[in-house]
Amino acid sequence: MKKLLVVMLTMVLSLASVFAMTACNKPEDGEDVLKVVQINLSEEEYAFAVNKGNTTLLNSVNAYLATIQENGQFAEIVDKYFGDGTPTGYSIGNYDSTKDQLVVLTNTPFEPFEYVGDDGKYYGVDMEIAAGVAQYIDKELCIIEWTDFNTICEQANNYANAIVAAGLTVSSDRAEVIDFSNSYYQASQVIVAKAGDTTFDECETAADVEAILATFDASKKVGYQNGTTGELYVNGDEDWGFAGINCTPQGYKTAALAAQALINGSIDFVVVDVAPATAIVKAMNEANK
Repeated sequence: MKKLLVVMLTMVLSLASVFAMTACNKPEDGEDVLKVVQINLSEEEYAFAVNKGNTTLLNSVNAYLATIQENGQFAEIVDKYFGDGTPTGYSIGNYDSTKDQLVVLTNTPFEPFEYVGDDGKYYGVDMEIAAGVAQYIDKELCIIEWTDFNTICEQANNYANAIVAAGLTVSSDRAEVIDFSNSYYQASQVIVAKAGDTTFDECETAADVEAILATFDASKKVGYQNGTTGELYVNGDEDWGFAGINCTPQGYKTAALAAQALINGSIDFVVVDVAPATAIVKAMNEANK
């Protein structure tokens, strides 16, 4: 659910099947189905994580991040996903313990940081940086899709050289399991609502949004992706200073599935990181054009 340089779709194949289920629930063709409430509710930092105690790899990741931030390559990568650049895709690898590999554990879809294109390759800000790290330390890139985001950090410790590249928010509990690199992206939580919902239309600040959230009760259903900061925001977390929302919380395997549940009417709102929220809403609205 994560600051040296602050910048600000889900997987196309997955979305194809997701969108197919919206036919009986979505607005008239051509209308938007979802919107992002454009007010940030948190401040957090993304970083890469390496297997615990692997100081050599950690130092290499930090050195590479510093290099690309200084020479402009980081900005070029970001432009591929937030601007007009052309993304670069990478094939999933075959792990072989006898080879000198850099294992990159990820969890898709979480565009624009990691997602799978219709060509089956992995794309995203995280994927391009991870591939750069592999080249920087002269190791073979081996991307592994780990479907349970809740356990992805623990999984990194099963490999000699592994990084977690999954839009990962820096947190003290995760730092007990893995070692974080320097942060590279500042993120925040936002609310996704149905396009016609007016609940937060008059809000101008996070305090305004929180005042409305404080009026919720169990009749309101709020979704999130399991294991992310969105889950902590909805359910409350003392370490993060999140009071929680008085609602019926509903977790989903991916943020895209939570958004689909919102379209279907199963839940009322979704709390998710702003970059994937923007990508998901854009993709689902375009699918209804």
